[in-house]
Amino acid sequence: MSYSAARRKAIRHVACQALPFLLNQAQDSRLILLTHILERIARSAHHKAQLRYLRDLIQDEHPAVELARRVLGLHPKARRAIISNLGINATWLGDQDRKAFAAEHGVYPPFLIVISPTMRCNLRCLGCYAGEYPREQDPLSFDVLDRIVSEGKEMGVYFWTISGGEPFLRPDLLDLYEKHHDCVFLIYTNGTCIGEDTVKRLQACGNTAPAISIEGWEEQTDFRRGKGVYRKAMDTMDALREAGLFFGFSATATRLNADVYLDDSFYDHMVEKGCLFGWFFIFVPVGRNSTADLMVTPAQRDRLRRKVSEIRGRKPLFVADFWNDGCLTGGCMSGGTLYLHVDYRGDLEPCVFMHFAEENILEMYERGGHLWDVLRTPLFRRIRAVNRRDPNPLRPCPIIDHNEWLEAALKGANARPTHEGAEDIVGRLAPEVRAWASEYAKLADYAWYQSGEYAWAQRPGDLLWNHQAAEQGRAEAG
Repeated sequence: MSYSAARRKAIRHVACQALPFLLNQAQDSRLILLTHILERIARSAHHKAQLRYLRDLIQDEHPAVELARRVLGLHPKARRAIISNLGINATWLGDQDRKAFAAEHGVYPPFLIVISPTMRCNLRCLGCYAGEYPREQDPLSFDVLDRIVSEGKEMGVYFWTISGGEPFLRPDLLDLYEKHHDCVFLIYTNGTCIGEDTVKRLQACGNTAPAISIEGWEEQTDFRRGKGVYRKAMDTMDALREAGLFFGFSATATRLNADVYLDDSFYDHMVEKGCLFGWFFIFVPVGRNSTADLMVTPAQRDRLRRKVSEIRGRKPLFVADFWNDGCLTGGCMSGGTLYLHVDYRGDLEPCVFMHFAEENILEMYERGGHLWDVLRTPLFRRIRAVNRRDPNPLRPCPIIDHNEWLEAALKGANARPTHEGAEDIVGRLAPEVRAWASEYAKLADYAWYQSGEYAWAQRPGDLLWNHQAAEQGRAEAG
């Protein structure tokens, strides 16, 4: 065994054996001691800074401490996976692996990869971003999915997001999670296909994090997803909580429901149901019957931005908004900067909402290529060149914040739409989206430059993300 392999094994042993024992009583003094131990293990300066920041939160009795205690109360297998797979493999050791890969191959790997292994779904949600894809077949076999994950690990990618479609319509995915027990799999699901046997399998694996999709309360969820869906989703949350699993919610903000998310009672209910995290998505008009009418208003987006930030500081629940929290990731994550998307046919898209591709993983494999080859394609390089051009990270998105940048990137690459009508976002819908972006820019610029809300994110030595991948994109932009 090499020194590097032996060191990794030792780190995992400390993390997975000694730390749970140390934290058994979850006292603040033990949590503080944990941050010192992990700081010794951490290799990079920004990870060490994060741990010092966490130590400050513990000493200030921040709600994040209660969230950590909730994680420590999970089923032992789930708790182990969060510590080992997410904390150690994906983040700390994964960071070193990604740097080593970049040094060897000349391109920096993403932190995570999204796979949509099926577009089959038992629901027909209004405005579904994936609703225009065919739903009759699953071209990506288990063996191909296995190879994708294996190659991802060669790049240092141990965090995988499974989307769709409804992933739980493919039972073989449970075998994938089980085989790659050193990874963590975030699974976006409508929650209606998770029965008792599936819960037992998830508990046995321990390395999954279902995100149950809802639209607010019962009225809003059933309006968009169908009658009875909300109650079924709540029943599934109850089952996952009783099994001690790590899970959360996923919510799309539209013009019709955005104000629901401004009420504390919604977040209190999610905590009661057992959710440990929540992901917010701003509706993007790229899917079924695309229309800009469902987009939140600029004022609604701004209110949601403030609310999500507020909840993180007051509730034992980690919530994030992929459009409003660009300060947590340094801007847009697409194009391989921090993530990429493999769709159900194997088309390699810069983002799950950018339905354009130059390459297909099945065709690349037939030519003797590898997953990481997509990072060098003109489309991905051009997206990385523009997706962090705006110095205001509250306007990170090339689709809805800087639609003209997406159009320019597509024109400069040999990209094709991955379904009929995908080009509407830079065609028929572009005038509405760009007018909307212009109005939101006024609110976002005030929030970032004048309000003082983000002074913590503007100081030197950012705690929250690794600049190396983003700097590569800027260098590629010339």
